[in-house]
Amino acid sequence: MGNWTVEVRNKLAVLTFGRLPDNQMDLDSLDELAGHLEDLAGRTDQVSVVMLKSSVDGIFIKHADLDILRRAAAGTLTPEQGSAWPRALGLLESIPQPVVAAIDGQAWGGGLETALASTLRIASTRSHFSQPEIRYGIIPGGGGTQRLPRLIGKGPAADLILTGRVIGTDEAHHLGILNAVLPAEGFAQLAEDWTAQLTRNPAPALFAAKRAVLDGLALPLNDGLTLERDLFRQVIPTSAFANL
Repeated sequence: MGNWTVEVRNKLAVLTFGRLPDNQMDLDSLDELAGHLEDLAGRTDQVSVVMLKSSVDGIFIKHADLDILRRAAAGTLTPEQGSAWPRALGLLESIPQPVVAAIDGQAWGGGLETALASTLRIASTRSHFSQPEIRYGIIPGGGGTQRLPRLIGKGPAADLILTGRVIGTDEAHHLGILNAVLPAEGFAQLAEDWTAQLTRNPAPALFAAKRAVLDGLALPLNDGLTLERDLFRQVIPTSAFANL
Protein backbone atom coordinates (compact mmCIF):
# COMPACT_ATOMS: atom_id res chain seq x y z
CA MET A 1 0.00 0.00 0.00
CA GLY A 2 1.50 3.30 -1.07
CA ASN A 3 1.22 6.79 0.36
CA TRP A 4 -0.53 8.24 -2.69
CA THR A 5 -4.03 7.50 -3.94
CA VAL A 6 -5.42 8.45 -7.34
CA GLU A 7 -9.03 9.12 -8.24
CA VAL A 8 -10.17 10.16 -11.71
CA ARG A 9 -13.57 11.73 -12.26
CA ASN A 10 -14.83 14.02 -15.00
CA LYS A 11 -11.38 14.64 -16.53
CA LEU A 12 -9.87 15.53 -13.13
CA ALA A 13 -7.26 13.30 -11.48
CA VAL A 14 -6.97 13.85 -7.72
CA LEU A 15 -3.68 12.68 -6.20
CA THR A 16 -3.90 12.50 -2.42
CA PHE A 17 -0.84 12.21 -0.20
CA GLY A 18 -1.19 10.57 3.19
CA ARG A 19 1.95 9.47 5.01
CA LEU A 20 1.47 9.32 8.75
CA PRO A 21 2.11 10.91 11.09
CA ASP A 22 2.85 14.26 9.42
CA ASN A 23 3.27 13.91 5.64
CA GLN A 24 7.02 14.07 5.35
CA MET A 25 8.00 13.23 1.78
CA ASP A 26 10.35 10.24 1.66
CA LEU A 27 12.10 8.59 -1.28
CA ASP A 28 9.44 5.93 -1.76
CA SER A 29 6.72 8.57 -1.85
CA LEU A 30 8.67 10.59 -4.41
CA ASP A 31 9.06 7.53 -6.63
CA GLU A 32 5.38 6.74 -6.21
CA LEU A 33 4.37 10.28 -7.14
CA ALA A 34 6.60 10.17 -10.22
CA GLY A 35 5.03 6.87 -11.29
CA HIS A 36 1.51 8.26 -10.99
CA LEU A 37 2.43 11.38 -12.93
CA GLU A 38 4.02 9.35 -15.72
CA ASP A 39 0.88 7.23 -15.92
CA LEU A 40 -1.39 10.29 -16.07
CA ALA A 41 0.79 11.86 -18.75
CA GLY A 42 -0.21 8.97 -21.01
CA ARG A 43 -3.92 9.36 -20.27
CA THR A 44 -4.63 12.72 -21.86
CA ASP A 45 -7.84 11.36 -23.36
CA GLN A 46 -9.17 10.72 -19.84
CA VAL A 47 -7.44 13.37 -17.70
CA SER A 48 -7.05 17.05 -18.56
CA VAL A 49 -6.20 18.46 -15.10
CA VAL A 50 -4.39 17.05 -12.04
CA MET A 51 -4.88 18.17 -8.43
CA LEU A 52 -2.54 17.43 -5.50
CA LYS A 53 -3.94 17.36 -1.97
CA SER A 54 -3.37 15.78 1.44
CA SER A 55 -5.37 13.44 3.63
CA VAL A 56 -3.48 14.48 6.78
CA ASP A 57 -5.33 17.21 8.64
CA GLY A 58 -3.55 20.56 8.66
CA ILE A 59 -0.56 19.50 6.55
CA PHE A 60 -0.11 19.59 2.77
CA ILE A 61 3.46 18.28 2.73
CA LYS A 62 5.38 19.10 5.90
CA HIS A 63 8.83 18.93 4.30
CA ALA A 64 11.30 16.40 2.95
CA ASP A 65 11.76 13.37 5.16
CA LEU A 66 14.65 14.12 7.51
CA ASP A 67 16.29 10.83 6.58
CA ILE A 68 16.82 12.19 3.06
CA LEU A 69 18.62 15.22 4.47
CA ARG A 70 20.76 13.14 6.83
CA ARG A 71 21.79 10.77 4.05
CA ALA A 72 22.50 13.66 1.70
CA ALA A 73 24.73 15.24 4.36
CA ALA A 74 26.52 11.92 4.86
CA GLY A 75 26.93 11.41 1.12
CA THR A 76 25.14 8.05 1.23
CA LEU A 77 22.40 8.77 -1.30
CA THR A 78 22.86 6.92 -4.58
CA PRO A 79 22.66 8.99 -7.78
CA GLU A 80 19.21 7.53 -8.43
CA GLN A 81 18.03 8.43 -4.95
CA GLY A 82 19.52 11.89 -5.27
CA SER A 83 17.52 12.48 -8.45
CA ALA A 84 14.18 11.40 -6.94
CA TRP A 85 13.15 14.88 -5.86
CA PRO A 86 13.99 16.75 -9.10
CA ARG A 87 12.46 13.91 -11.14
CA ALA A 88 9.11 14.02 -9.35
CA LEU A 89 8.89 17.82 -9.29
CA GLY A 90 10.08 18.04 -12.87
CA LEU A 91 7.19 15.80 -13.90
CA LEU A 92 4.73 18.20 -12.29
CA GLU A 93 5.99 20.75 -14.80
CA SER A 94 6.50 18.49 -17.82
CA ILE A 95 3.34 16.38 -17.94
CA PRO A 96 0.78 17.76 -20.40
CA GLN A 97 -1.89 18.42 -17.79
CA PRO A 98 -1.93 21.56 -15.63
CA VAL A 99 -1.35 20.65 -11.97
CA VAL A 100 -3.13 22.43 -9.11
CA ALA A 101 -1.67 22.19 -5.60
CA ALA A 102 -4.57 22.37 -3.11
CA ILE A 103 -2.97 23.33 0.21
CA ASP A 104 -4.81 23.04 3.49
CA GLY A 105 -2.36 23.77 6.28
CA GLN A 106 1.43 23.57 6.43
CA ALA A 107 3.55 23.72 3.28
CA TRP A 108 7.14 24.24 4.35
CA GLY A 109 10.45 23.35 2.71
CA GLY A 110 9.84 20.53 0.27
CA GLY A 111 6.10 21.03 0.67
CA LEU A 112 6.33 24.57 -0.64
CA GLU A 113 8.75 23.43 -3.35
CA THR A 114 6.23 20.83 -4.50
CA ALA A 115 3.59 23.52 -4.70
CA LEU A 116 5.95 25.82 -6.63
CA ALA A 117 6.49 23.10 -9.24
CA SER A 118 2.74 22.87 -9.74
CA THR A 119 1.08 25.06 -12.37
CA LEU A 120 -1.35 26.74 -9.97
CA ARG A 121 -1.67 26.94 -6.19
CA ILE A 122 -4.77 27.39 -4.04
CA ALA A 123 -4.97 27.28 -0.25
CA SER A 124 -7.29 27.41 2.71
CA THR A 125 -7.23 30.39 5.03
CA ARG A 126 -5.47 28.34 7.72
CA SER A 127 -2.47 27.54 5.50
CA HIS A 128 1.08 28.77 6.06
CA PHE A 129 4.27 28.66 4.03
CA SER A 130 8.02 28.78 4.58
CA GLN A 131 11.41 27.94 3.14
CA PRO A 132 12.94 27.42 6.60
CA GLU A 133 16.20 25.77 5.53
CA ILE A 134 18.39 28.80 6.25
CA ARG A 135 17.54 28.52 9.95
CA TYR A 136 19.19 25.09 10.01
CA GLY A 137 22.31 26.13 8.17
CA ILE A 138 21.32 24.82 4.73
CA ILE A 139 19.49 26.16 1.68
CA PRO A 140 16.45 24.86 -0.21
CA GLY A 141 17.46 21.84 -2.27
CA GLY A 142 14.25 20.99 -4.11
CA GLY A 143 14.09 23.96 -6.47
CA GLY A 144 13.03 26.67 -4.05
CA THR A 145 15.88 29.05 -4.88
CA GLN A 146 15.05 28.80 -8.58
CA ARG A 147 11.27 28.47 -8.85
CA LEU A 148 10.33 31.00 -6.17
CA PRO A 149 12.22 33.97 -7.74
CA ARG A 150 10.78 33.08 -11.14
CA LEU A 151 7.31 33.16 -9.64
CA ILE A 152 7.38 36.22 -7.37
CA GLY A 153 10.57 38.08 -8.29
CA LYS A 154 14.13 38.16 -6.94
CA GLY A 155 13.62 40.53 -4.00
CA PRO A 156 10.55 38.93 -2.38
CA ALA A 157 11.98 35.44 -2.94
CA ALA A 158 15.32 36.40 -1.40
CA ASP A 159 13.47 37.78 1.62
CA LEU A 160 11.65 34.48 2.23
CA ILE A 161 14.70 32.31 1.56
CA LEU A 162 17.21 34.38 3.55
CA THR A 163 14.95 34.85 6.59
CA GLY A 164 13.17 31.49 6.58
CA ARG A 165 10.12 33.26 7.97
CA VAL A 166 6.62 31.81 7.92
CA ILE A 167 3.90 33.62 5.99
CA GLY A 168 0.13 33.17 5.91
CA THR A 169 -2.27 33.04 3.02
CA ASP A 170 -2.86 36.79 2.75
CA GLU A 171 0.83 37.52 2.16
CA ALA A 172 1.29 34.46 -0.03
CA HIS A 173 -1.62 35.60 -2.20
CA HIS A 174 -0.33 39.18 -2.32
CA LEU A 175 3.13 37.98 -3.37
CA GLY A 176 1.69 35.80 -6.13
CA ILE A 177 2.51 32.42 -4.62
CA LEU A 178 -1.20 31.62 -4.43
CA ASN A 179 -3.77 31.98 -7.18
CA ALA A 180 -6.73 31.80 -4.80
CA VAL A 181 -7.54 31.58 -1.10
CA LEU A 182 -10.61 29.57 -0.09
CA PRO A 183 -12.40 29.11 3.27
CA ALA A 184 -10.96 26.45 5.57
CA GLU A 185 -14.41 25.02 6.25
CA GLY A 186 -15.32 22.68 3.42
CA PHE A 187 -11.98 23.32 1.72
CA ALA A 188 -11.66 19.84 0.17
CA GLN A 189 -14.84 20.22 -1.88
CA LEU A 190 -14.27 23.90 -2.60
CA ALA A 191 -10.78 23.12 -3.92
CA GLU A 192 -12.06 20.35 -6.15
CA ASP A 193 -14.84 22.60 -7.48
CA TRP A 194 -12.31 25.38 -8.16
CA THR A 195 -9.99 23.00 -9.99
CA ALA A 196 -12.82 21.34 -11.91
CA GLN A 197 -13.51 24.67 -13.62
CA LEU A 198 -10.35 24.12 -15.66
CA THR A 199 -11.62 20.81 -17.02
CA ARG A 200 -14.44 22.64 -18.82
CA ASN A 201 -11.87 24.03 -21.26
CA PRO A 202 -10.75 21.90 -24.24
CA ALA A 203 -7.85 19.68 -23.17
CA PRO A 204 -5.58 20.42 -26.19
CA ALA A 205 -5.79 24.13 -25.42
CA LEU A 206 -5.02 23.52 -21.72
CA PHE A 207 -1.96 21.46 -22.62
CA ALA A 208 -0.72 24.01 -25.17
CA ALA A 209 -1.24 26.95 -22.82
CA LYS A 210 0.74 25.22 -20.06
CA ARG A 211 3.61 24.54 -22.44
CA ALA A 212 3.58 28.08 -23.83
CA VAL A 213 3.78 29.63 -20.35
CA LEU A 214 6.30 27.27 -18.75
CA ASP A 215 8.58 26.63 -21.72
CA GLY A 216 8.33 30.24 -22.85
CA LEU A 217 9.76 31.46 -19.52
CA ALA A 218 13.02 29.67 -20.30
CA LEU A 219 13.35 31.37 -23.70
CA PRO A 220 14.21 34.85 -24.95
CA LEU A 221 11.07 36.81 -25.80
CA ASN A 222 11.28 36.37 -29.58
CA ASP A 223 11.76 32.60 -29.20
CA GLY A 224 8.88 32.48 -26.74
CA LEU A 225 6.64 34.27 -29.21
CA THR A 226 7.63 31.77 -31.89
CA LEU A 227 6.75 28.92 -29.54
CA GLU A 228 3.39 30.53 -28.84
CA ARG A 229 2.64 30.85 -32.56
CA ASP A 230 3.57 27.22 -33.17
CA LEU A 231 1.34 26.00 -30.36
CA PHE A 232 -1.45 28.32 -31.47
CA ARG A 233 -1.39 26.78 -34.94
CA GLN A 234 -1.45 23.28 -33.46
CA VAL A 235 -4.66 23.84 -31.49
CA ILE A 236 -6.61 25.87 -34.06
CA PRO A 237 -8.08 22.76 -35.74
CA THR A 238 -9.39 21.51 -32.38
CA SER A 239 -11.00 24.82 -31.35
CA ALA A 240 -14.76 24.91 -31.11
CA PHE A 241 -15.39 28.21 -32.90
CA ALA A 242 -19.07 27.37 -32.99
CA ASN A 243 -19.20 28.31 -29.32
CA LEU A 244 -17.91 31.84 -29.91
